[in-house]
Amino acid sequence: MSVLNETHDPALQSWVESANHATTDFPVQNLPFGVFRPQGSGDAFRGGVAIGDQIVDLVALQAAGLYDGLAAGALDACTDTSLNRFMGMGAQAWSALRLALSRSLRSGSAHEATVRACLLPQAQAEYALPARIGDYTDFYTSIHHATNIGRLFRPDNPLMPNYRWVPIGYHGRSSSLNVSGTDFKRPQGQIKLPEAEQPVFGPCRRLDYELEVGVFIGTGNPQGQPVPMAEAEAHVFGLCILNDWSARDIQAWEYQPLGPFLSKNFASTLSPWIVTLEALAPYRSAWSRPEGDPQPLPYLDSARNRSEGGFDLQLEVLLETAQMRKQGQAPFRLALSNFDHSYWTVAQMVAHHTVNGCNLQPGDFLGSGTMSGPQPGSEGALIERTQGGKEPVVLENGETRTFLEDGDRIIMRAWCQNDRTRRIGLGEVSSTVLPA
Repeated sequence: MSVLNETHDPALQSWVESANHATTDFPVQNLPFGVFRPQGSGDAFRGGVAIGDQIVDLVALQAAGLYDGLAAGALDACTDTSLNRFMGMGAQAWSALRLALSRSLRSGSAHEATVRACLLPQAQAEYALPARIGDYTDFYTSIHHATNIGRLFRPDNPLMPNYRWVPIGYHGRSSSLNVSGTDFKRPQGQIKLPEAEQPVFGPCRRLDYELEVGVFIGTGNPQGQPVPMAEAEAHVFGLCILNDWSARDIQAWEYQPLGPFLSKNFASTLSPWIVTLEALAPYRSAWSRPEGDPQPLPYLDSARNRSEGGFDLQLEVLLETAQMRKQGQAPFRLALSNFDHSYWTVAQMVAHHTVNGCNLQPGDFLGSGTMSGPQPGSEGALIERTQGGKEPVVLENGETRTFLEDGDRIIMRAWCQNDRTRRIGLGEVSSTVLPA
């Protein structure tokens, strides 16, 4: 697990003025990695680092020849069209480059003039997925979400007996993972209404979002070699925001006996920036189990995980309807939750995923599952918020929603904030539903 170092000093300021604003997601204490190119340029995508409202072009920075040693090698890996090579270099390389960048971007740096020439405004960039994602696994780590969903279908027995013992997950579809800003058509499939004798084919009528945290794997593990809890986070490059769209009516008909299929594989949307675990070190939190719940089996337990296995990461969902856009109205907040509500930690997800010998690879992706909290207003999906469509959400402009309509845009944001250090954020992920 990451420890605090000079890059976390809350007193640090940057010569990039926008990075010093109190509300920015990307102060010099953050420095998340992504892949971008100048908007409309047709140039090759390349690695970049967010600082305030700017991007440090890592191809241009590498050409400047400022760094040496491990930081220089790590920077060279960021000149590829994806970050996979950099991710595979491991935590020492990630930390070395982040430290070099931090020193170059601080107020008073001798590198200011050179690095300033490598900046591009974020508003003038377009993004790609930060990595080639070979495999994608979606977990189910919020016990509040699992209970809320279970209560809709099994009121007398909402939580399956294995939930408190096993980090539940399923293998998703990596080819339909898209970067923020990628809109998608409403999916179609088989739907069977409760009173109907047979299913019909047509557009999804119960389209939903899922508020999740995405986990990018850095270094992999050889097939047949499990990753123990003590080493699990050393294999994690960082976190992003994930909207794992769901077609609830298609899912209800298809999910028995093998789980979701077409209801989940049509689109999932990721935020463009990956915030490293090192940057998140000041926001670690203790992890525990409620009194009376079974404790994790030994391969999923460690003293370090209990003391700082969680993340105090605020998670927000906003809805912007087509009518709101037309009238210039602000988006409506649907939910505010926290990654700390997770029943299973990032380390436990990695340890369990590999305990059978499964080999993870650089750029592989894990989803946390829908991150709902215990309070009303912290539900991470509309199916929970509306009680399966029975209790519509009334928006400030008078519109109502049980599930998403064409033209609806979902925006998700995530950030960490406390009284001891600088606020840092994961940026945002957004996408709009198009007609089928």
